[in-house]
Amino acid sequence: MAYSYVVTAHKPTAVNACVTGNFTSPDDLNLIIARNTRMEIYVVTPEGLRPVKEIGIYGRIAVMELFRPPGEAKDVMFLLTARYNAMILECQQDGENLEMITRAHGNVQDRIGRPSDTGIIGIIDPQCRVIGLRLYDGLFKVIPLDRENKELKAFNIRLEELQVIDVQFLHGCQTPTIILVHQDPHGRHVKTYEISLRDKEFQRGPWKQDNVETEACMVIADPFGGALIIGQESITYHKGENYLAVAPPLMKQSTITCYGKVDSNGSRYLLGDMAGRLFMLLLEQEEKMDGRITVKDLKVELLGVTTLAECITYLDNGVVYVGSRLGDSQLVKLNVEADESGSYVQVMEIFTNLGPIVDMCVVDLERQGQGQLVTCSGAYKEGTLRIIRNGIGIHEHASVDLSGIKGIWPLRVGTTEYDNMLVLSFVGQTRVLMLTGEEVEETELAGFDGDKQAFYCGNVCHGQIVQVTSASIRLVSSTTQALLAEWKPSSGKNISVVNCNTCQAVCATGSDVFYVEIYEGELRQMGKTTLDFEVACLDITPLKEGSDQADICSAGLWTEISVRVMKLPDFSMMHRELLGGEIIPRSVLTTTFEGIQYLLCALGDGSLFYFNLNSITGYLTDRKKVTLGTQPTVLRTFRSLSTTNIFACSDRPTVIYSSNHKLVFSNVNLKEVNYMCPLNSEGYPDSLALANDSTMTIGTIDEIQKLHIRTVPLGESPRRIAYQESSQTFGVISMRMDIQDSNGTTPARPSASTQALNTSSSSSTKLLSGTSSSMSEHLYGDEVEVHSLLVLDQHTFEVVHAHQLMTNEFATSLISARLGEDSNVYYIVGTALVHPEESEPKQGRILLFHYSDGKLSQVAEKEIKGAAYTLVEFNGKLLASINSTVRLFEWTSDKELRLECSQFNNVIALYLKTKGDFILVGDLMRSISLLLYKQTEGCIEEIAKDFNPNWMAAVEILDDDTFLGAENSFNLFTCQKDSAATTDEERQRLQDVGLFHLGEFVNVFKHGSLVMQHPGETSTPTQGSVLFGTVNGAIGLLTQVPQDFYNFLLEIQNKLSKVIKSVGKIENSFWRSGHTERKTEPCVGFIDGDLIESYLDLSRDKMQEVVMGLQIDDSSGMKREATVDDLVKMIEELTRIH
Repeated sequence: MAYSYVVTAHKPTAVNACVTGNFTSPDDLNLIIARNTRMEIYVVTPEGLRPVKEIGIYGRIAVMELFRPPGEAKDVMFLLTARYNAMILECQQDGENLEMITRAHGNVQDRIGRPSDTGIIGIIDPQCRVIGLRLYDGLFKVIPLDRENKELKAFNIRLEELQVIDVQFLHGCQTPTIILVHQDPHGRHVKTYEISLRDKEFQRGPWKQDNVETEACMVIADPFGGALIIGQESITYHKGENYLAVAPPLMKQSTITCYGKVDSNGSRYLLGDMAGRLFMLLLEQEEKMDGRITVKDLKVELLGVTTLAECITYLDNGVVYVGSRLGDSQLVKLNVEADESGSYVQVMEIFTNLGPIVDMCVVDLERQGQGQLVTCSGAYKEGTLRIIRNGIGIHEHASVDLSGIKGIWPLRVGTTEYDNMLVLSFVGQTRVLMLTGEEVEETELAGFDGDKQAFYCGNVCHGQIVQVTSASIRLVSSTTQALLAEWKPSSGKNISVVNCNTCQAVCATGSDVFYVEIYEGELRQMGKTTLDFEVACLDITPLKEGSDQADICSAGLWTEISVRVMKLPDFSMMHRELLGGEIIPRSVLTTTFEGIQYLLCALGDGSLFYFNLNSITGYLTDRKKVTLGTQPTVLRTFRSLSTTNIFACSDRPTVIYSSNHKLVFSNVNLKEVNYMCPLNSEGYPDSLALANDSTMTIGTIDEIQKLHIRTVPLGESPRRIAYQESSQTFGVISMRMDIQDSNGTTPARPSASTQALNTSSSSSTKLLSGTSSSMSEHLYGDEVEVHSLLVLDQHTFEVVHAHQLMTNEFATSLISARLGEDSNVYYIVGTALVHPEESEPKQGRILLFHYSDGKLSQVAEKEIKGAAYTLVEFNGKLLASINSTVRLFEWTSDKELRLECSQFNNVIALYLKTKGDFILVGDLMRSISLLLYKQTEGCIEEIAKDFNPNWMAAVEILDDDTFLGAENSFNLFTCQKDSAATTDEERQRLQDVGLFHLGEFVNVFKHGSLVMQHPGETSTPTQGSVLFGTVNGAIGLLTQVPQDFYNFLLEIQNKLSKVIKSVGKIENSFWRSGHTERKTEPCVGFIDGDLIESYLDLSRDKMQEVVMGLQIDDSSGMKREATVDDLVKMIEELTRIH
């Protein structure tokens, strides 16, 4: 039996909906964004958007609307999920804490009913009397809004109009009145209905209008009881007799997809279309003699270009949020004056969106044993490649070749607010580098002892500088650079360890520890003690906010292998913590993260202990251990974006920071760092100086976050990606839109395939024999899809070659492979010739390209009868799924593809994965089947299949017997081959062993991981790692767990789902149950990793509640009661797999 643990590594980023209103409090203007299963709440401030809360919903958000019940001071939210869970939410502020209160909830699903093709529509009556829902064809559902009602009860009204395109409530009506656009065989029409709540039926509405524009797709109700109907070519305004139309020619080039209201009186609306253009629609109003306001004219103006909008919300002061599903979302400002290119739109902020991830590959470009993910993301003009890796990037700005550096520190000498010197310490000498602009040159400081190794240098109080060597502490004037004072240890021994802040120093000579205070022009020894063992490391970081004085000193000791916390000035012992083991502590550091004090202690083998520190008593609690590297580690603090972080220098450098009151360890993209210091000079502001064995580097650090994302804009839709190590390139299949004109086609805009360094194309003259000429005739002004193979350099991601395919030839697959005895590595492209009159492609090609020395050349081509949906390298041969067949080609010595064998028995074979001689096929509608290639007989035969009707979206082989599938109802399932079964019939059936509702549409599975695997560190037994990318831009990870661990996690999951009250009172078991249009079955064989990890965010007493009654194995094989710390340690280790 296969057990899987599924967790989100990167949350969904595509925006489905956004609303604005006063939700968190009556005075806050909020922007609320729905990203599939997550809701993000922001407050709009003069500085920009400030995130306040992020909420996970147990469902895919289908409708999200704010409304204000009569007599209330702030808005409440109506939310409906795709599985028909409705809820009314209110936000309650309790100090800093925001609580989501579920006022009312209920499930509004009908037992029967055909879900509408145009999706779920949810609308709220402007006077908050009812909520209207269009879920099924021919029915309109009404939820009356009574204050007292805790359960949302709804009733249905029959709709004669089956095909409803859009529906809205009209403003200013005595009874709730809807307006709808519907379609019948004669065209599209507008109707209005009044809802009678007493009779629960429709009454005739105030007016109707037959035969509006045939492409009318959107209704906007204006505040005066009228409505705007948006079509493909025109915008019309209706209000009974009053009728206006406008048909701006600009509008025809694309389809309007969303709108946002600007003024509360409804005189201006923003419209966004599929090309990313933003229009302003103006309603000119006039007041009649009797006080009625009528609309007398409509005007449409193009403001400029934004991202491809899914939703538009006007915030305030000309600032608009544009949410996107196909590209990055934006915050834009609308200016009064146009800029030189004629645009009124200015982008203020960009929010990264990885969706839709169509394909991806896992590569290790830096050879560090850490995978990076390169995804094909976005579509049309927003098409990009995203390079995603775990950890933090450091961008190198300068480097100096210097070997043997033993320490580096920044200095401000003279009167300057910037660092202008760097002190470098070597064995037996100290050197000073002066920074002027970006130049670096060696200089000398008079008061420094240059012939000894410095242990510490730094600016201290009263405009002075301190240098500590093995002989003494030297105090030097920052302005005159003269030596002001010198302190030597009374014992006459050499100083071995030292630590300073701006007004205090502690140093040790063996086991004697001295405490020295720094005054203007003098150094005073204020305390001394002798410890039982030699001191290995010291720290006196001030812990109080805004204070320069430390009152605690911490030390790591030899022999005893311990950390001691001592009180200054007399070194009285407050706490002793034995670390155990043989390895000595090499670096100790106390720090404050998010108001919590920590003590970190790094050992000589690269492991790190960290504790919570009570700064009053000195006690250390909550001991935890992580392994960062394999070499001795040095801890240093630095500040980035006004928060304190810690840099752990070792052979695997790591940045330690706090997020959600938990410490996060993020690796850095450098091979090795021995010493580091923060540097803020004029030429290198907010930088870090880093030293390894041979060089010193100055660089800046990325924004500190778990995943680092780099964007390569293509300006067209990427479809497939493959990595070719031998040529150090990526191959990408991309699609752009060209416009047909009188003499061929012209690209709609510059993009990757038109701007490549080299281009080539497949000539369309030898179009495959026997086809009619009508195929390539596009009408004037049509958009034509043009597919290309792009070759990109793996370091610069510059497009070095673009090869354009034939007219009407769509590229469907791409791999990089070595075939047969041939030593070359080829890019292999599978294509299909697509014609509108054919139900499926009848012809296609398989093309082999070789890339070397900047040139792409076509080596071979094979005509096929259909579309090559997938290509796979299979034992030195080429395996292809072509329409309903799976075919195996071998590569002959004449450089031709020769068909070896085929397997027929699919509807459309869309996906192939192989392992050894086994082939897994994912079918369009017939789930998955397992094939075996028999080399001796040279044939492929089906050995087992899953008999459930699943419409597949992606497949993967987990191990020899276990197979994973994702289907179009957002579920994951696993099947197992039962080789031990006794009857043939059982052997031919793939057993269902797992089912899980992911709530995300998976496009691609890939084996690989985003984190460095350190073997032997973790106590959690997970095996393998499969990454998946989804339409909403989420990246997830699936790993296998053994049965006893699965049962333990299942018990935690069940307890957690009782303790954590979900928003809208949806059960976790309901949300994760496998659900299709036909049936719903409970979740089995999968652990919901997101729920397990949410344990770490609970309060301590809730954590305790979950642990009650849990048993875990101790090392001796006996069971014992689990403690909160056991569980925290285990789940924190689980979080490190992604």
